[in-house]
Amino acid sequence: MVTGVNLTIRKATDADSSALSRICLLTADAGKSAEGLHDYGELPGLIWAVPYVKLPTTWGFVLVDEALRDEIGQGLVVGYIVGTTDTRAFEQHAAQFWWPAQTEKYSPLLASKPADLRCINMLHNMQVTPDANLDFADAHMHINILKEYQGKGWGRELVGRAVEYLKEVGVKGDGLWLGLDPRNTIARKFYEKLGFERIWGADENHMGLKFANWKNIHR
Repeated sequence: MVTGVNLTIRKATDADSSALSRICLLTADAGKSAEGLHDYGELPGLIWAVPYVKLPTTWGFVLVDEALRDEIGQGLVVGYIVGTTDTRAFEQHAAQFWWPAQTEKYSPLLASKPADLRCINMLHNMQVTPDANLDFADAHMHINILKEYQGKGWGRELVGRAVEYLKEVGVKGDGLWLGLDPRNTIARKFYEKLGFERIWGADENHMGLKFANWKNIHR
């Protein structure tokens, strides 16, 4: 467990689902809050966060502010990193056990805001990962930290914990990859600083990290 003045990192669990959903919404607009863009604020989390504490092959870690308490009196989750060790297996599990339940609940006819419609359309037509990404590595990740906790080295700590975990369990390709919003140039610079690079043959907004290239820069 990594500890700061009041911050700790621990494994994510299903009980963290609501916290993951909240943080995902508050960072979904290229790192900024997307609250005003959605009538259904849970939608971003249903795609990019919550499945990673619900389905097989997944892993995750949360950043907790122990000085603050959530609604049940536990330390407040203020950031997370989640992912899968096997992207293709994750997609297969999600196609069978996760996306159908969401499409039953959310019809495109419900959406009056473009961001809601985009998310709902994704739920109804979830794309599969291109082979170029999986040729690089089977594992992928998503990371988000609330704005007031950014720029303090905790993103690097979360990525480092993920790298440590994935090296322990072993993943094909000895690395992991992610997709990022092209508008979020700060995030791109952050990943580059840690050793992430463009995945050749993949979408230009996908970046990958080989564990051998991990740059464990101290805060």
